[in-house]
Amino acid sequence: MNKVRSLDDVINQVKDGMTIMIGGFLGVGSPLQCLEKLSEKNVKDLTVIAIVNSYPGGNFDLAPLFKQKQIRKFITAHSGTCPEAIQAYKNGEVEIEYYPMGTLIEKIRAGGAGLGAVVTPIGVDTLVEKGKEKITIDGKPYLIELPLRADIAFIKGFRADTLGNIQYRGIAINSNPVMASAADYTVAEVNEIVELGSIDPERVGTPCIFVNAVVEGYPIAEQQALYRELWIKSGYLHPKAE
Repeated sequence: MNKVRSLDDVINQVKDGMTIMIGGFLGVGSPLQCLEKLSEKNVKDLTVIAIVNSYPGGNFDLAPLFKQKQIRKFITAHSGTCPEAIQAYKNGEVEIEYYPMGTLIEKIRAGGAGLGAVVTPIGVDTLVEKGKEKITIDGKPYLIELPLRADIAFIKGFRADTLGNIQYRGIAINSNPVMASAADYTVAEVNEIVELGSIDPERVGTPCIFVNAVVEGYPIAEQQALYRELWIKSGYLHPKAE
């Protein structure tokens, strides 16, 4: 089965009110062209699950979705890096639901594995436990955390074959693999698409069984230039740095 699709085809799967997962960490390892298309389509009332918010400084990654009031609820571990999200929260335009980062990852993993819940001591006797069931195991209290799933997950890989096996590069492996298994429909945006058999099985980070569609994003050189320009503009990288 050839799972290669156009960006327009996969974005047309997104409807108002859906829950979507977005891979990446502060804009690194994020499905940039899928996010651009989501912004263009202007779908509304989305619940977005992402480990942290967008790249610091705004106007990139998830930021346009907040600016255009497309996100109704944001489930995350940290949201303070995005000026647009902070402003939307101050205006009462978005609800933010926080979890400790490790707990959030485990909730997503549980959703992908079909588990009924995970138990964790993180957050016991803090604000985190509000509204949650507690149990005692071997004399120690734990919180019961329910799984998280999404209608659609947008993940980012380096390379994919036509069947949907995904190879990652660098720290793009952050939240993408765990999200791939926790959605009803998973879209993998990659820098390049190769023929089946071109990826060494030992380099497959997400097997094709978890991927419904593959789309081609920025070529790797263009992606690197984009990030370099962003980091220089934000002051995180000196213009002469290699």
